Amino acid sequence: MHSLILYCDHFPFVRIKMHSGNNNKLLMVRSVDLLKSKDGQNRLEHHTDAYFSDKLIVRRGQTFQMWVEFSRPFNPKSDKLQLLLKLGERAANPGIRISVPLVDVLEDSRWEMKIVEQKDKRVRLAVNTLPTASIGRYKVTVESFSQRGRLLFPCTPNDIYMLFNPWCEDDPVFLDNEAERKEYVLNSMGRIYYGTEQQIGARTWNFAQFEQDILEACLFLLEKGQVAMTEWRDPVIVSRMVSALVNSNDDRGVLMGNWSDSFEGGTTPTAWSGSGDILRRYYKSSGKPVKFGQCWVYAGVTTSVLRCLGIPTRCVTNFSSAHDTDLSLTTDIYLDEKLELIKDETSDSVWNFHVWNESWMTRQDLPAGNGGWQVVDATPQELSQGSYRCGPTPVSAVRNGQVDLKFDTPFVFAEVNSDRIYWQKKPDGSLSQVHVEKNSIGQHISTKAVGSDARVDITHLYKYPEGSEEERIAVETASRFGSKPTLYPSPTVNDVSIEIVMDGAGPRIGGDAKLSIVLKNTSSKQRTASLLYEVMVMYYTGVLKDTVKKDRIPIDLKPQETKTIPWTLQYNEYMNHLVDQGALMLTVTGRVNQTKQILATQLNFRLRTPDLIITPLEDAVVGKELTVKITFQNPLSQVLKNVLFRIEGLGMQSIRMIEHGDVEKLETVTLMEKFVPTVSGSQKLLASMDCRQLTQVHGFADIVVKPE
Repeated sequence: MHSLILYCDHFPFVRIKMHSGNNNKLLMVRSVDLLKSKDGQNRLEHHTDAYFSDKLIVRRGQTFQMWVEFSRPFNPKSDKLQLLLKLGERAANPGIRISVPLVDVLEDSRWEMKIVEQKDKRVRLAVNTLPTASIGRYKVTVESFSQRGRLLFPCTPNDIYMLFNPWCEDDPVFLDNEAERKEYVLNSMGRIYYGTEQQIGARTWNFAQFEQDILEACLFLLEKGQVAMTEWRDPVIVSRMVSALVNSNDDRGVLMGNWSDSFEGGTTPTAWSGSGDILRRYYKSSGKPVKFGQCWVYAGVTTSVLRCLGIPTRCVTNFSSAHDTDLSLTTDIYLDEKLELIKDETSDSVWNFHVWNESWMTRQDLPAGNGGWQVVDATPQELSQGSYRCGPTPVSAVRNGQVDLKFDTPFVFAEVNSDRIYWQKKPDGSLSQVHVEKNSIGQHISTKAVGSDARVDITHLYKYPEGSEEERIAVETASRFGSKPTLYPSPTVNDVSIEIVMDGAGPRIGGDAKLSIVLKNTSSKQRTASLLYEVMVMYYTGVLKDTVKKDRIPIDLKPQETKTIPWTLQYNEYMNHLVDQGALMLTVTGRVNQTKQILATQLNFRLRTPDLIITPLEDAVVGKELTVKITFQNPLSQVLKNVLFRIEGLGMQSIRMIEHGDVEKLETVTLMEKFVPTVSGSQKLLASMDCRQLTQVHGFADIVVKPE
């Protein structure tokens, strides 16, 4: 026996042992072609042709093909061949090694390969992968055996990227509807909803999951997860890991949250219009958290990462979303003897809206019936098993109040279906329950439609119709697990109702806010009361900042009378108080003098911002310059300072930033921007404005690009 050192492309050497003999009888690998071109059979059949990367990207549980060229013709009788695949292998993570043998007949659910064509010294192999294989970047080595010895041919740097496969029936992420697969895996553009339940806004988001460096960034992120690569096969574990890694709170993940007034040193969350810029910054800085995110940004990035890895995922917005801090499974509001809000004791908050994700997978770790859509939430709100993460939570378990099923079901249940309870603090410090709202939490739960930009209401997936027997059973089932199983008070005389009503889409920023308070007396007797109203500026998370206006209104209702009281908040009253996204909360409380009935209601509303209007000035053609006009009108009677515009989409692999400077009060700004489209078909161009004094300003245009 003696050693031979083999030199080959991209690899310094491989030392092998061999028998003495004639070298020309050795079976040496001359070259390997992984057939990785974007328009080739492998990438098209595996639905990975949209990825920017020129590597071989395949989905598990599905055959791919490759050519191997030898130093002489392959002899099936005396020669042998196998592939060696290696995933990872670092000090902290031993990685995975797989041998793929050559067989005559391929069988499902096995690592195997067979020769499907032989031409002189070349063979074409069909390679079978497991539908439960770990995802990731595999290094490939071809091992050849002949009577004269064994040789290794590493294919470096031609690695194979393996992803989850929603097209494969044996993969836990299998989705049996092609239109849904196109939407939830392959669509790189989406819609994220925000605002309030009565004023739902939408913004277009560029998930960018196929753009340059994004796949590499997603795998880099998984490597930071401190989870064994053998677990990378399980979408339950991978999605839970991603929900922790997209926030930076305890693992230096992708995004640093910021719900304050100041975004110095970073990007205002409302200025982002896609995930690509965020993930590239994180990857290229070797894991430095990007500043700053709020819930819709976390959800946008989570969608990008999970779709990139092959898990069907969508953004979901819950309006009037409760944040239950004491695990009571109720949302508690505390009032003093005068029925004024006790701000420092009301720790539970109701977010105007909260955006999370749903990912599609089976749940073999739970009782039957809990597969399908799972809530995955990367916004850092509460610790789950020691780190800031949430999910995957079966939506079906939330609907049925089965809060004992993992993961984090009590928290998600409270977000969508807790009762809002008003407590009054007595002079001795004791509390009495004075009012219960059973249908104010969890409204208009929304996601983008499959195949269009329409909004779809999916509240019925999270809870039965409000007030139905099934819904009350779910609430009572859940509350048994809460920290204070609630005793509801026996109803007193409740013959006066109160409601705050808003006309149409609601007030615009820069104008007066006009609402109505509607009272209805259903009794045959006169009813009188003194109403206290307080309007406060608040963050969309339900955290209150300042009181803008507060006053009392005397009420006199005749028998069976309905009375509408106009209520106005003028621009000059709120202009110096606004925080991010122009959210306000009006609270109205009172006591009916004759019956002592407590009246209490709240309305969250927002001051709507103008859109950026995007207009292409000519037909879009691949390779030809296209001029686009972007128009914006300042709605405020004040100068906007240091305005920055961000533009992305239209097949661009990076973001374009335009530092515009100041915009005068009520001024109209027109930008003329030139682009050269590189991809034909229906595309979106997105623009957003970054300005401290006016946030949530954005727009998009659908542009059909013609081929050359």
